[in-house]
Amino acid sequence: MIETLLSFSVATLALAIAPGPDNIYVLTQSLVNGTKSGIATTAGLISGCIVHTTLLAFGISAIITASDELFYGIKVLGACYLLYLAFKVYKSDDHISWSEDAPKKSYMQLFKTGVIMNLVNPKVMIFFLAFFPGFLWDKDGNTVVQFYILGITFMVVSFIIFSAIALLAGRISKFIIERKGVGTFLKWLQIVVFVGIALYIIAA
Repeated sequence: MIETLLSFSVATLALAIAPGPDNIYVLTQSLVNGTKSGIATTAGLISGCIVHTTLLAFGISAIITASDELFYGIKVLGACYLLYLAFKVYKSDDHISWSEDAPKKSYMQLFKTGVIMNLVNPKVMIFFLAFFPGFLWDKDGNTVVQFYILGITFMVVSFIIFSAIALLAGRISKFIIERKGVGTFLKWLQIVVFVGIALYIIAA
């Protein structure tokens, strides 16, 4: 269990650091409105994850306990989806940009925006479905509890990383702007992370 959680935490850490719409949005709000605004946005984004975790836990657990073949099929589909994400990143531009004209909002508005952004994005649920099952450590145990442990771990690690982005927004933005090669490096970091997790899920 501990080894699996450590592997899951490392994978989550890499995913949280790699540039995506969520952490870029946190970065934008931090640059425009300050660190507290970035953290409020982060809190909203992370809070939405508990809903996806609940849907995943109670929806997939029954399938997992019913059939080994179905469970393995879910893992294969999840790995394929992660490889698809890696391909999309490969085909994308390596330029990282954000708008400096982001509207100023209250902390509660930013929190609500973060929650809504998370809940209405179907890709989050698909990603959870692709990512989480491969890290279950005991198929014959209580998979609902295991999904919640993974979900809470995902939320804690992501919150720490996103909050760090908010705290260091000024330095991060300056670093990215001044060094053109950073975008390329982060692009390939995403590809390596997605492919690595896909292979781990299949092999686990």
